[in-house]
Amino acid sequence: MAKYDFVIAVGGAPGQGIDTVGKSMSQICARHGLHVFTYSAYQSLIRGGHTFLTVRISSEPVANHGDEIDLIIALDANSLEKHLENVRPGGAIIYNSDDIKKEKPERDDIQLCPISYKELSGGTDRKKMMLNICTFGVALNMVGGDLSVLEDIITLTFLKRKGQAITDANLAVARAGYNYASENFTPFESQFVKQEPLAFVEGNAAMAMGGAAAGVKFYCAYPMSPSTGVLHWMAQNARDLNIMVRQCEDEISVVNMVIGAAHAGCRAMCATSGGGFALMSEAIGSAAMMEIPIVVINVQRGGPSTGLPTKTEQGDLWQLLGASQGDFPKIIVAPINIMDGFDTIPELFNLVDKFQCPGMVLSDLTLSMGFTTFAPDSINWQPEIDRGELITGLREMDGEYLRYEITDSGISPRAIPGTPGHMHVVATDDHDEDGSLISDEYTNPHKRRDIMEKRQRKMDGIVELLPPPTLEGPEDAEVTLIGWGSTHSVISEATQKLTEDGITTNHIHFKWLYPMDEDAINEVLAKSGHAVVVECNYTGQFARFLRGETGFKADGHIRKYDGEPFMPHHIVDGVRELLIGKTDLYVPYQEIVV
Repeated sequence: MAKYDFVIAVGGAPGQGIDTVGKSMSQICARHGLHVFTYSAYQSLIRGGHTFLTVRISSEPVANHGDEIDLIIALDANSLEKHLENVRPGGAIIYNSDDIKKEKPERDDIQLCPISYKELSGGTDRKKMMLNICTFGVALNMVGGDLSVLEDIITLTFLKRKGQAITDANLAVARAGYNYASENFTPFESQFVKQEPLAFVEGNAAMAMGGAAAGVKFYCAYPMSPSTGVLHWMAQNARDLNIMVRQCEDEISVVNMVIGAAHAGCRAMCATSGGGFALMSEAIGSAAMMEIPIVVINVQRGGPSTGLPTKTEQGDLWQLLGASQGDFPKIIVAPINIMDGFDTIPELFNLVDKFQCPGMVLSDLTLSMGFTTFAPDSINWQPEIDRGELITGLREMDGEYLRYEITDSGISPRAIPGTPGHMHVVATDDHDEDGSLISDEYTNPHKRRDIMEKRQRKMDGIVELLPPPTLEGPEDAEVTLIGWGSTHSVISEATQKLTEDGITTNHIHFKWLYPMDEDAINEVLAKSGHAVVVECNYTGQFARFLRGETGFKADGHIRKYDGEPFMPHHIVDGVRELLIGKTDLYVPYQEIVV
């Protein structure tokens, strides 16, 4: 069977139900057994502005929104004007002719699909509130989707919340649009295929689910886009999963409550974005000093300051590397796709519990607010849980309990507060093995050195457990693309396109960012050809970090910092420019205006 790959986009104003269409389309694809990835470009406005949601549909797993658009649903005249030129030749655009004053949009190489919503809705006075459902019915017919599946989803979406009358009205306009398309428009040659049904999930929800699977029993947050979806999922499922969820007044309270819960012995987690993480920074150092394991998720958006609340970026790497003052063990990881976010959370919790240190997750808007499909039996709902050297009851000891006992590994057995015979002091000042403050002894330099070296020895153990990046593709490739985090899929697709075009290309991708094993990573990097680092920030944060840790200097750079994620052709075009020597830094131009 040939690969099915199709992109549908929906454009309109906030409040026109664009997310409803995207979610419904994802549900329909999942029931057909098709894979999806969604990306929504929207503004941080309550009213007004423009939203453009892209749904890529494929018979194989897909993790980016692709290069071309096959079908656009334009819910207002502004969307038609903005995106008419973005439809590929042979594609189609559906629009409401009641809103279009001119006779015909100016494209002869696409199928124009005007509908009169007024006529199809029977002159409804609902102010076009169901235009999205009507045009969705048209689109579903053109791609060969089942109307009965849409009817089921409409019923599930509206009946409980809106009642029978609203449900029936939406069903009526969906059927009207579907039937109108049958009689008036030419369906796409490439039609939906049917495979085994899939589930679908948002990126933030996947990380929340990973936390629940890892045994998180306390979650705390202050809402900050684009991380708020983690809080939403936790709050919706807290009672069923016996998880305590709290929304605090600010991020300082959030992280301190997480530290308190973790100190008491439960797995605790929080999520924020760059601005909120800035407020958490001091407390993260406190967790490191007290050797309390916590997990903090940073879902990156454009910065600095309030920046771009609804746009993506990979601009917080150095912020996490420099979180809090001083030197201390920490782990930084960047999931490479949505479902990897699910797997990463349990992996990270096992590490931070073992090494009693903070762990930080670097996601971004592209992953966290995107949707994807997955096979429910493909993920591990009961991952292995390793709490490390955690003391919860009486044990035999030689002498008094030393909470910060100096050991060869740097790991000291951790007692839950209240454990009989294990009383100890926990403070943010530096301390001796039993928790006594060093500063009370005129800052004893020998004890300071011993306890600092004890903590830092953990890094050796952490490095041994973190897998280095792998080389994807032939070792003798002409070009090597290097990336980290959410760019994995788009780089992999660009690698394939370049190789097909005669430029042999391989790909090195980093998930575990800190600490780095210099020797192991240099062994992989030694196999690279013309090395190009791809990342979504202005200064090349990862390229600079990689050079600082390993001495490796890239031959070229492709960077994007306009708030929109990479498309595969951005990287393909950049490699071509770099190879002919026009530049050593390529910054792609974003074609789609949102």
